[in-house]
Amino acid sequence: MNLEEKTLTQTYHFRGRIINLRVDDVELPDGSTSVREIIEHPGGVCVAALTADGRLPFVRQYRYAYRENVLELPAGKLEKGEDPFDAVKREFAEEVGAHCVNWRSMGCLYPTPGYTDEIIRLYACDIDAAGESHPDEGEFLEVEYLPLETAVQMVMDGKLPDAKTQTLILKLWAEKNMKKL
Repeated sequence: MNLEEKTLTQTYHFRGRIINLRVDDVELPDGSTSVREIIEHPGGVCVAALTADGRLPFVRQYRYAYRENVLELPAGKLEKGEDPFDAVKREFAEEVGAHCVNWRSMGCLYPTPGYTDEIIRLYACDIDAAGESHPDEGEFLEVEYLPLETAVQMVMDGKLPDAKTQTLILKLWAEKNMKKL
């Protein structure tokens, strides 16, 4: 069965600095029509960087949409046309400042496929030298290190609600533990 939906029209209702909002009229596989509200987003990156003693740097930031401080792995959005690997290195340098080696892709994440085209690229690496964070202007954060096992337990206990952080922590934990099987 063909599940693809055909775009009939696209109308932009908002064009912003980070997102655009458009409404599409679509033809469904059975020939009927429907409407899709889409948020266009340039995408993002997230990194789990492990120290030699098994700790991960997190950043604590105030997330206005949720009205709370959120503990997350270092992450950021892609600039227009930016290579995701260049972006993750840039974001990590800004937020944590440490130097990393053994960079590897951990796949990608579709955070909300029902209404946005955002894709978050996930990476892991090993920290080989400490450094100082230098956030962007207007960006305020605190860096905090936690053992990987503690982070896994926090995910399981619902104490790290950020989806990209949960996914990457569990993928890194699985990568480390699958080798033991």
